[in-house]
Amino acid sequence: MKAILKTTDPVLLSYARHLLEESSVPHFVFDENMAFTEGNIGAFPRRLMVREEDEPRARMALAELAEHLLPSD
Repeated sequence: MKAILKTTDPVLLSYARHLLEESSVPHFVFDENMAFTEGNIGAFPRRLMVREEDEPRARMALAELAEHLLPSD
């Protein structure tokens, strides 16, 4: 699994997920349930994860969000 986006912005995360769904790229959100332990203050970023083999497709799908994406290894 590769983290492609790390953010505390729920709107950005939701939009990124929408773009991946539109492109049929399987994805997972890690640390989503941290909101319960942090009290919804947004202190812990959520990580948008994709399989390594899906990373190129995910980056293409999220091209308009490129300034927010994590650098690739």
